[in-house]
Amino acid sequence: MKMKELGFIMCFFLATGFMGCYYDKADIAYPAPPACDTTTVRLSVELNDIMKKSCFSCHGGAADLGAGIQLEDYATIKDYADFGLLISSLIQDGTTSAMPKDAAKLSDCDINKFKAWVNRGSPQN
Repeated sequence: MKMKELGFIMCFFLATGFMGCYYDKADIAYPAPPACDTTTVRLSVELNDIMKKSCFSCHGGAADLGAGIQLEDYATIKDYADFGLLISSLIQDGTTSAMPKDAAKLSDCDINKFKAWVNRGSPQN
C-alpha cells in the first residue's frame, strides 16, 4: 500500500470516527431541558415560590405598589384567576397589564403551572 493511500484511509477513518463520536454523545453534550411538571401544582407551594420571586415585592405584604392587589390573599388571586385576568397578565396578551411589571416575563414553565392550577379550578391548596 502506498503512503498516499494509507494517509487517505487514515484520514477517512479519523474523520468518520470523530463524527460518529459526536453524534453518539449528543445527548450528553446537549441534554434535554428538564420537563415542566404541572401535574401537582399547588398554590401554597409551587405557585407561592414563583410569586415570592416575581410578584410579592409589589403585590404582597405591606407593599402597595400593585394598585392594592394583594396576591397573598387567596380570595383576591382566585377572583383574578376566575375572570382570566391572572393568566392574561402573565402571558402578556395585551388585554391586561403585563406582569411582572418592568421585569422579564415568567418562563413558559412557570406560566404553564399557573394555567394548570387555574384549569383545575384554582383550588386553595
